[in-house]
Amino acid sequence: MNGTNHSISGFPHVTGRSPGTKLRAAGLVLTAFVGSILVIWVSRATWERVDNLQRQFATLKADSFYRGVRMRSDIERMNDNLLRYRLHGDPADAEAFYSGTQDFKERLESNSTHAATSMEIEFLRRIRTAYNDYSIEGAKVLEASRARWSLTQAKAFQVSYVKVQKQSEELLSLCDKFIADQRSAFNDFLRGSDGTLAIFKQLLQIAAGLLLALAAALLLLVYRGMIAPLRLRLTESQAIIARQEKLASLGVLAAGVAHEIRNPLTAIKFRLFSLKKSLAAPAQEDADVITGEISRLERIVKDFLEFARPSEPELVAIPAQRIIQEAHDLLRPQLEKSAIKLEMEASEPVWVRADVQQIKQVLINLIQNSADSIGRDGVITLRVSEPSGPGRNGADKTVVMEVSDTGKGIPPEVQKRLFDPFFTTKAGGTGLGLPIAARIVEKHGGKLQYQTAHNRGTTFRVILPQTGENDA
Repeated sequence: MNGTNHSISGFPHVTGRSPGTKLRAAGLVLTAFVGSILVIWVSRATWERVDNLQRQFATLKADSFYRGVRMRSDIERMNDNLLRYRLHGDPADAEAFYSGTQDFKERLESNSTHAATSMEIEFLRRIRTAYNDYSIEGAKVLEASRARWSLTQAKAFQVSYVKVQKQSEELLSLCDKFIADQRSAFNDFLRGSDGTLAIFKQLLQIAAGLLLALAAALLLLVYRGMIAPLRLRLTESQAIIARQEKLASLGVLAAGVAHEIRNPLTAIKFRLFSLKKSLAAPAQEDADVITGEISRLERIVKDFLEFARPSEPELVAIPAQRIIQEAHDLLRPQLEKSAIKLEMEASEPVWVRADVQQIKQVLINLIQNSADSIGRDGVITLRVSEPSGPGRNGADKTVVMEVSDTGKGIPPEVQKRLFDPFFTTKAGGTGLGLPIAARIVEKHGGKLQYQTAHNRGTTFRVILPQTGENDA
């Protein structure tokens, strides 16, 4: 409030990388790592599926698939040439038969060399064995057809032709079986391809979902880790600037008002002092009341000027424990009258650059507020701590001076106006104690923060930049 940082649920870290920032950075790295692993897994699974599909497709090339059909057609063509030559005796049919057997043999050797699957290799092996017998008996049929017709030649032709037909039927049967096996393999390939494509589609959907989830997580982490803090800092900076502008205007007004009020008050106080000597006893009581109120007005003017135009701190290097100790020694006897223990925790010396009187004034104000919150029978603890920071040799490091009490805590409705000037819950208070304390701490380049809980007490923290002992 009024540019003063505070926290109700917990103290914010003022230096170094906060646990929240570390957690967000770790979450960002973990999200990126897990997302990358999942994307790599999906990509690898997809690649293996596609590679397997390509290998299966390579075994079912068009020339391989139609190999059995072409061989069957060649065998039927040779059978037709053989039969036409027997019926008509045309030498062209015999030449076509011999030419067909030679082409078939050459094609058979070429196909055997380029066979890719076990099914093709076994088919070509069996075709080669059966074809050798077929070509030999076919040649015999042609020789018998060329010879002069006789009963003996007719019987020889009949025997050879029956053998050729059987061997031809065996070759055709092998071709038909090979064609059926390839058709079955092709159907299996199509079914497998459909399944692979379905899985591939699912993997693509999973990959797309993972990428979207990863992108959303990264955007969320970037927003929470970078954009949101920047927006918060911008809001705080704007509030501080607005407050400083108001205070600057207030300072100009305060100087004129204080000058106009102080002179009449001084004159009134002097005249009243003179009149009190000649007043009777009943009138003396009224004069005392007037004197008290005039003193109160002077204190308000003084506090108002101190708030609106605080003096520049005279910075010196000093252990923070010494300032705490002076405030402790000054107020402990007074607090003991109200059964309030003022304790100070021991710690290693930590040096700060500060105006001793101004920071002691801040601590005294905080201790008195704690005492007012306790009333009677309580404990106020003073301590000095040194939060870890990223700087070296004292750079960017801070020192925290804490005033912690066992009082009633600060009600939520009071917290909203805790640092507002002239807001007070004390009878006769000016409402400028905490605003002045916050201004003094800001002049030192520090922050005033607090943490409170109902019936569990309040802790105020004066956070100042740390310095080295050698800067004293």
